[in-house]
Amino acid sequence: MELRELAERVLFATTLEEKLQCPTVVTDEQPGAALAAPAMPGRPTELNFKTTGVGDKSEFPGLHRLDNERERGRLLHFFANHELLATELMALVLLRFPDAPAAFRRGVLQTLRDEQEHTRLYLTRMKACGIAFGELPVSGYFWRAVSGMGSPMDYVAGLSLTFEQANLDFARHFARGFAAAGDAETAQLLDQIYRDEIAHVAYGLKWFRRWKEPGQTDWDAFCRQLKFPLSPQRAKGVSLNVEGRRAAGLDAQFIAELDVFAQSKGRTPSVFVFNPFTEGRIAQGKSFTPVKHQAQLARDLAALPMFLCRQDDIVLVEERPAVEFLSGLKQAGFALPEFVERKRVASLTQRKLGRLRPWAWGPDSVELLAPLFPSLTGESRTAECSFNAGIGQLYSKAWSASFLRSFLRSHARRDEDTALNLCPLKEVGVGVNTLDAAVDAIAAIRARGHHRVVVKQAFGLAGHNALRLWEPELLESQRRWLEKSLQGGGQVVVEPWLERLADFSMQFEMEASGLRLRGYTGLVTDARGQFLANTAAANFARALPPTVLACFREVPGAAAALRATMEAVGRDLETELRAVGYRGPVGVDAFVYRDAEGHARLKPVVEINPRFTMGRLTLELMQCVVPGASRKFRLVNAATLRAENVGDFASYARRLAEQQPLRLEGEPVPRIRSGAVCLNDPAEAKAVLAIFEVVT
Repeated sequence: MELRELAERVLFATTLEEKLQCPTVVTDEQPGAALAAPAMPGRPTELNFKTTGVGDKSEFPGLHRLDNERERGRLLHFFANHELLATELMALVLLRFPDAPAAFRRGVLQTLRDEQEHTRLYLTRMKACGIAFGELPVSGYFWRAVSGMGSPMDYVAGLSLTFEQANLDFARHFARGFAAAGDAETAQLLDQIYRDEIAHVAYGLKWFRRWKEPGQTDWDAFCRQLKFPLSPQRAKGVSLNVEGRRAAGLDAQFIAELDVFAQSKGRTPSVFVFNPFTEGRIAQGKSFTPVKHQAQLARDLAALPMFLCRQDDIVLVEERPAVEFLSGLKQAGFALPEFVERKRVASLTQRKLGRLRPWAWGPDSVELLAPLFPSLTGESRTAECSFNAGIGQLYSKAWSASFLRSFLRSHARRDEDTALNLCPLKEVGVGVNTLDAAVDAIAAIRARGHHRVVVKQAFGLAGHNALRLWEPELLESQRRWLEKSLQGGGQVVVEPWLERLADFSMQFEMEASGLRLRGYTGLVTDARGQFLANTAAANFARALPPTVLACFREVPGAAAALRATMEAVGRDLETELRAVGYRGPVGVDAFVYRDAEGHARLKPVVEINPRFTMGRLTLELMQCVVPGASRKFRLVNAATLRAENVGDFASYARRLAEQQPLRLEGEPVPRIRSGAVCLNDPAEAKAVLAIFEVVT
């Protein structure tokens, strides 16, 4: 029989008997003209593809159900359809590319014979389990993903190196499952198929390497060859079988890259990006340029949103994190997202996306993400609703001070015997926009007995744009700082420096249904009030940090009063957020301080941050920790390295691993019991290293 005739029969026959026949002698002397791919192969009616979207992943039986004979049969039904699809796709490649090298076509024929045999073997085992082929709906995903191939290279990348490579994982995984369930015959069948798949992957890899561009690595060529919706994510199964891939000839770099690669296989992904300079853009427009240290800090922390998102979500980065670093995170139990370079954001316009989740909504994130607005299925976004003047005002520290002043007036308590001590109005910051007004505000604060004063730029970056006035008189350098900050209509907030006892934050999410509390975190700051770390207690979702509660230990009903006060802050804030149409994360910083009489007082609002914060990041990291452990997120900078006599961040990370080794527990997804993990790559960090610590 001619190879073309055989391929046509396999592809177009409407009975299994015809599809699964293959004569011993096949010649390839008349390959004929190239054939366009049909919408679907010929099949018996009961094996026609189910309508796209019918059924879901829950139909696929798991290992825990293999003790049931019928469930084993259902799983074999899936496998039989996959083998039949592979057979049909191999027939298609022979018809689509008659001019392909003869040796390649002979190899495809041999693989086609193997797939026919696999199908027959599955049918036999399935029948023994009481399931008839076609009794269950069958998927046409393989066909839709591969049949549009434009070259033999598409075939070897899409079938041999994707679906057949994934079967190195599935065949071994389920062989062990069937063996554990007592079905030795099916386990042996899957072992045979596993060995055949190694040969099939090796065959595809041989031709892939022959056809790829010279100088390209296997991994780079593979990623570039696949066309959406195919991706390397489809080339692996439940757990990565390194041994099988090595046997097929895949190199160590390819295997390591595949291990940490992530892309959604069905769930609509949301898009995250770290853009910490929104306040600078709001204040200075496109002329804003971060100083060298700020820019380096942003580069070091660019991948932090990976700890905010779910598996298969997308994180935009300038450069993808190193494989070795991502591999360490995966071993620590963290689910990895898909990383897409910012310069390739336009490639996402062809995909369905869930929501857009920048670190902060501002002119910079709107500019970057606006091309993706039409692709959203989880929310509706426009430039105006994402960022407007009202939302911009939320970033102002002057607005936060005004909000606090209004809150105190509305919620002042009159019964001083049972009241929680809130800060008085006179200790709320004052927003000013002229030098004279700033000087007058400083003098007024000092006249009330507060010698130390802090002045903050209304729009500042992570605590860097603040002036601390400890001297009795305004220095000339301080006056110049004020003048520069007030240029062009700038504004500063002047407030007394208070003796802090405990800093904390509330983390919210503003949704269409309202403002939802995500939890509380403790804040650790230095003597200048700048961020050092966040802490989280076991009951972070319901109770304020213990350090805050301890400040009011002597006040009857303090815990309930504190919670009621902060809930009232949330209700008032929700009203303001609704008024400007804001949707997204919100952090509220607050603290307890000691007044002149030695009493603890609560300042329920210090700053309102309409963005993700390190506190929110800390709460999300809690999902990877066993219950009951104490957690801390902290930043290590160059000053810390000098203080601890460590040469660089990589050395610091190695010492940390020795002092606080990571301990995991739990199945199937392990969680951190104790230890420390670096959240950005210490080998690449230049300005800062983010560390998450767990202590039991």
